[in-house]
Amino acid sequence: MLTPKRTKFRKKQRGRMKGLANRGNVIDFGELGLSAMEPGFITNRQIEAARVAMTRHMKRGGKVYLRIFPDFPYTKKPAETRMGKGKGNPEAWVCKIKPGRIMFEVAGVEEDLAKDALRLAAFKLPIKTKIVSRLEK
Repeated sequence: MLTPKRTKFRKKQRGRMKGLANRGNVIDFGELGLSAMEPGFITNRQIEAARVAMTRHMKRGGKVYLRIFPDFPYTKKPAETRMGKGKGNPEAWVCKIKPGRIMFEVAGVEEDLAKDALRLAAFKLPIKTKIVSRLEK
């Protein structure tokens, strides 16, 4: 699983996710990529599940680039707990995603195979995505 080696603080405030991604929104490494169409949190387990789905579908051929890293501690209070008494404990590491962000890139395989692999990865993610090509834009 992807987790940071160390952080300055154990817990963070969630904040807001308004606007479009102003970095990580261009394909830099591969030929095809998976771009986010809506904001959301993606956990380290979801990233790993998508990566495994892609590499297995491509039969470990080609190269998969992960363009996101879960560096944000997501906290949650236990079920049936009364309000107050402080912030909950860290449950998972998540990555904040804004629309336009390229999350995965694929290189070194045929276009049809790469599109199928990215489509399988998209099923593992909780947000709407689209497959984009380096040739577009």
